[in-house]
Amino acid sequence: MSTEQIILGVDPGTTIMGFGVIKCQNKKMELLQLNELSLKKYNDHYTKLRHIFERTIHLIDTFHPDHLAIEAPFFGKNVQSMLKLGRAQGTAMAAGLSRQIPITEYSPKKIKMAITGNGNASKEQVAGMLQNLLKIKTLPKNLDSTDGLAAAVCHFYNQGKIQGGKSYTGWSAFVKANEGRIQ
Repeated sequence: MSTEQIILGVDPGTTIMGFGVIKCQNKKMELLQLNELSLKKYNDHYTKLRHIFERTIHLIDTFHPDHLAIEAPFFGKNVQSMLKLGRAQGTAMAAGLSRQIPITEYSPKKIKMAITGNGNASKEQVAGMLQNLLKIKTLPKNLDSTDGLAAAVCHFYNQGKIQGGKSYTGWSAFVKANEGRIQ
C-alpha cells in the first residue's frame, strides 16, 4: 500500500523566510518547491508578519501539506532579534493552525543532524547534501530556502519516532515510563 504525503518546511525570518515543499511516497522524496520570501523591502515589522502569514497560507492552499515542519529559533544574545524571530515563527505557525495542519518544531542542530549526520554542519554542507539527495540542479544564492527544505526533510526522516528528547536506559525503562501507551 502506497502512502503519499506533502511536507512544508519553513525557516522563519524577518528578513528572509525560506521554505521548501516535498512530496513523500513510501521512502522516496520529491522536491515540489524551493523558494524564499524576501522581506527586506518592508520597514514595518507588522507588514513583514502579514506577508509571512499570507505566503504561508498561499503555500498551504496551493500544496495542501499534511505536515508543517518549522525550524525553532536559536538562542542568541540580542533579545530584540529573538523576539522578532519568535514572532515570525509564531505567524507561520498560526497560518498552519488556521488550516488545521499539524506542526512540528525542530532545533537547528536536530535538522543539521538529520540531513548531514553532524549537528554543527554549515548551511553550505546542509545545502550540498540536499542538492545531492533531491537532485537539485542549481542551489539558490541565499541558503534560507534550503534551510526551510531541510526542516521538511528532517520531518520526513523523524516521522514515527518518539519526540521530546527523553532517553531511556532500556526497554524496561521505556515501558515503565509509558505504561499507558502499551497494551
